[in-house]
Amino acid sequence: MQRVLIIGATSAIAEATARIYAERGSRLHLVARTPARLDTIVEDLRIRGAADVGRDALDINDLTRHEAVLDAAWTALGNVDVVLVAHGTLPDQKACEASVETAMAEFATNATSTIALLTLLANRMERAGRGTIAVISSVAGDRGRASNYLYGSAKAAVSTFLGGLRQRLSKRGVDIVTIKPGFVDTPMTRDFKKGALWAKPDAVAAGIVKAVDKGTPVVYLPWFWFAIMTVIRAIPEFIFKRVSL
Repeated sequence: MQRVLIIGATSAIAEATARIYAERGSRLHLVARTPARLDTIVEDLRIRGAADVGRDALDINDLTRHEAVLDAAWTALGNVDVVLVAHGTLPDQKACEASVETAMAEFATNATSTIALLTLLANRMERAGRGTIAVISSVAGDRGRASNYLYGSAKAAVSTFLGGLRQRLSKRGVDIVTIKPGFVDTPMTRDFKKGALWAKPDAVAAGIVKAVDKGTPVVYLPWFWFAIMTVIRAIPEFIFKRVSL
């Protein structure tokens, strides 16, 4: 029976992932900003077979509460086998370009808060000498593009930080899994036109659980985004500046 902590648990991908763990009979502890929405998810997971489900509310940008929330999770679960960090926003790039305040707030939500949380999580897991920390980053972090470079730069920071954690903790029995989804059909992307490259949250969740089970260092979801981003990274800069991506 796995003991699983999910932070950002009300996101579509996180909820779908929690359902898989519930059906395995795992013990779960969910953390998110909206208590009422959390309560609904908790009841659903219990029906699906979770051995136990706890919850806690957290505004991820309130860094002063991170330690207390993690203390509560560890107390509820006894120990933690898997942590999934899944919070984030999808910023309006034009709004970020127009306002330093907006840009910094979005970067804090998508990068700074994650790095702060991971610093605490890494120390706990290192002391335990076991477990997996999985974090949802994005393919957007693989190369800065005009359409979403604030979001991309935040995810690039997270991915690089995770790379350093992976090297640091590899000898300590702790796996670090960087999850890089492409386009996912969620409430956060409801205003986007959907096409063949779009995935459903359930499919991404299945990929996350598989990667966690295997301790895969970096996983692109769906898999074909690895090939897509390999091509995008390889485009010479003088050409890249002329294309719209």
